Amino acid sequence: MKQLLKHGTVVSGVGCCKKDILIENGIIREVSPEICDGEAQVVDAKGKLIFPGFIDAHTHMDLPVAGTVTADDFYSGTRAAVAGGTTCIVDFATQYKGETLEEALENWNKKAEGRCSCDYGFHMAISDLEGAGETQVQAMIDAGVSTFKLYMTYPDMLLRDGELYRILKQLKKQGGIAGVHCENAEVIDALTAEAKAAGHLGPDTHPRVRPAGLEAEAVNRLLAIAKEADAPVIVVHLTCWEAFAKIQRARARGQIVFAETCPQYLLLDESCYKKNGFEAAKYVCSPPLRKKVDQECLWEALKTGDIQTVSTDHCSFTLAQKEMGKEDFTKIPNGMPGVETRGVLLYTYGVEEGRMTLEEMCRVLSENPAKLYGMYPKKGCLEPGSDADLVILDPHKPGIIQAKTQEYNMDYAPFEGWKLKGTIDKVYLRGNLVVDQGKVVSEKQGQYISRGKYQTDFN
Repeated sequence: MKQLLKHGTVVSGVGCCKKDILIENGIIREVSPEICDGEAQVVDAKGKLIFPGFIDAHTHMDLPVAGTVTADDFYSGTRAAVAGGTTCIVDFATQYKGETLEEALENWNKKAEGRCSCDYGFHMAISDLEGAGETQVQAMIDAGVSTFKLYMTYPDMLLRDGELYRILKQLKKQGGIAGVHCENAEVIDALTAEAKAAGHLGPDTHPRVRPAGLEAEAVNRLLAIAKEADAPVIVVHLTCWEAFAKIQRARARGQIVFAETCPQYLLLDESCYKKNGFEAAKYVCSPPLRKKVDQECLWEALKTGDIQTVSTDHCSFTLAQKEMGKEDFTKIPNGMPGVETRGVLLYTYGVEEGRMTLEEMCRVLSENPAKLYGMYPKKGCLEPGSDADLVILDPHKPGIIQAKTQEYNMDYAPFEGWKLKGTIDKVYLRGNLVVDQGKVVSEKQGQYISRGKYQTDFN
């Protein structure tokens, strides 16, 4: 069946204009100012914005963490994603000690297959270099897993500097690229031991033992290692101006460094950790929320293109799960939900408040992640031949974020009560209407996306 979207404002990374879009067999066939097709079902998008489907390249669904498992699995998590306009996620398949990468990928395929309401791909998180040799990395690339995740913190995932060097050099040789979680694990451990010895056990201690300076130090160290390996890297969930300055310095000396941030670091700050009682535990994530001056830096870096993508680091836990750390903040599962509200938050508090343009929003949510994670132009743009993944945003319909209306398997919302100046009206996934009037109307339509090599030609 053909569908014809008429009279909407089509948003790309280079401009916005009123155009019609003809969809046939899940593919965009034509985009032009005036299309007539008597066989097509007509959808009137007058007064609405049409974006390419949003891509969230940083989610954690069905992930074992701190003695529990994230509240959202691939079923609830991808329903929430598509409700928020995200038509493709890239989750983290995780290699645990003693596993090969192929075993890890098989485990995550089983978790996701047949359960996803948006398309999905995987990064491969490497924890054991013995199971991540050249043959294994090539097997991942052949399977469409072209990006990898490395951790400089967390005991089960931590890679030492020499291991980082070895795997970065290997990935450069084989055409892969790694996103890296940058924090100084050993000093964090020392600060944590001091805090606990002093009896500081509440959630407000969490940001004090993971200060911005230790993120910046780890970013600086990563970039020094990457320079020696002659390898490009992605700094994920960037939070602070100190770390951003290290990235800019590396770029000035010729290194290829990409950066990602998240809505929580753009809109929430460390004052959340001063909330009464255990309320602050809702905001325990790593790295922690920072200062308002850091928010200003991140917004400016988005505007200048120095931060390429906004993902969510969606890693959700219920209040009951968070309460595992009621007597000891180190036992609070680290993470926050975000995949359902990212688009509307960026529209309301970014575009509508003059912090970014519609074109910049399109770049950081759609085009740039599609390019960086090897999906462009199949995903990330509204061009003939691309998948018909579209988000229709109604800029005239206000909304409000409430836990009781969200798709998450969650009992709270970090942005509870925040008002929205625009809401998601419709979402198409490969031409299928999966969200209508803000409600999920078709589920489990997601497919695995085999991804190619990263691109660097950002607008």
